[in-house]
Amino acid sequence: MNVSNFWQQQVFAIDSKFNACRAHGHPSFRTLYIRRRNQLLREYAKNDETGFRKQYLRIRTQLLQQRYNICLDQTSITSRSISVRSGSRLGDIPDLFLFERESENTETNNVVPTRQAEASRAIVGDNTVSENYAFVGVHYIFDQHNSAVTLVKFANNDRSRLCCVSNDATITICNVTSNPPSVECTLKAHSKAVTGCDWSVSNDLLVSCSLDGTICLWNVASAKCIRQVQGPSSVSLLSCLFHPVNNNIVVAGNEAGLLMVLNVSTGIYPRGGSSKIGGQILSLTFDANGQLLWAGTDKGVITSLTCDDSGKLHKLHRIVIAQNCAITCLSWRAWINREARDPTLLVNCAANAVCLFKVSDTDGRLQLKKKYNVRHKSGRYLVRSTFCPIMSFREGACIVSGSEDSCVYFIDISRDINFMVNKLQGHSCPVLGVSFNYDESLLATSDQQGLVIIWSREKKTAKELL
Repeated sequence: MNVSNFWQQQVFAIDSKFNACRAHGHPSFRTLYIRRRNQLLREYAKNDETGFRKQYLRIRTQLLQQRYNICLDQTSITSRSISVRSGSRLGDIPDLFLFERESENTETNNVVPTRQAEASRAIVGDNTVSENYAFVGVHYIFDQHNSAVTLVKFANNDRSRLCCVSNDATITICNVTSNPPSVECTLKAHSKAVTGCDWSVSNDLLVSCSLDGTICLWNVASAKCIRQVQGPSSVSLLSCLFHPVNNNIVVAGNEAGLLMVLNVSTGIYPRGGSSKIGGQILSLTFDANGQLLWAGTDKGVITSLTCDDSGKLHKLHRIVIAQNCAITCLSWRAWINREARDPTLLVNCAANAVCLFKVSDTDGRLQLKKKYNVRHKSGRYLVRSTFCPIMSFREGACIVSGSEDSCVYFIDISRDINFMVNKLQGHSCPVLGVSFNYDESLLATSDQQGLVIIWSREKKTAKELL
């Protein structure tokens, strides 16, 4: 990120932190204000003077502090922004982790790709990782939800449609590339906070679950709920997922630690399609063929299971990541890049950690590869992360994670030092959801106050890249 863009991020972060103080009772005005501020910053940056940036930042901070009588330690913002560039491995909480990291000294365990992938580099224009992930421009800001947006998810192989799940009991589907971006529809059937959602393979269906204990199946085109199924004993449901091969099957986890398979065509829970995991099941992920399933709980445990064609579940292995530290997000990927083809699991753990695991065999056993320090201590914040979708075509491999310090972090997992390649500041509270569209042109992030920011990739000229 160049100096001008870094300065824009600092100013935007300050405006976002004070935005909650503006126009009480008029949230639409606050959103309009922050959008306009972002537009002015980008226009001004075309002709700004380097010497004026620090002075402007200091004066604006002082004026906002005086106006709202709130003290904001500007030096702490600057120091955090600078220190993240160097990065540090998660070494301050080793006692929380109850397993040893797999040795990274052998060549076979190294996730760093070779420099011989000429075709891969040609696909992405031979840019550096930092250039590829220089997301600094705010494309749009959505504020249709009045409570936390805990999950955002772009449709499969789609650059426009974004699903937003909120604690206000609604789901919205947004078109982020229309002019202007807009909310296409609002889905209402749940009576309590919506806790999970997933797109079907063809994106014609959407499944959701809620604290009201129901699973809803939605027709996306008509925005209608075509089936609503109550879970056993009306226990709150915390996560749900389509089977990646058979979209008649949905897997859901509840707060009583029960993992359940539902046939959404019939609305029936098949015999043998449940397994008691324990704890509260906060996160789920399948492998590509749907044979392996991992479930993460609020007790810091990840359990691997098999799921056959009939929907029967069988437990395989259990690993304790960090005692009583919630596993808030799980993501599976077949391979990191062309030179590191091990199946990999990405894990958010409420022990200030984002972890990368190697799936070591067909039984879903996990071996820790790396862990990174990201602010995430409270299990009540469902902080999530994601693999960058086309990272396998370039040298280097990145993940993106939200955090409780209101920032979004880009981490190059192929590096052992200086792995923080970008940091976005725009939210004023914990960042929960993160999602790329399929071509990585846009990144969606959501926060605890219900704000959804759509970030756009920085456009660089040929002269800037030289």
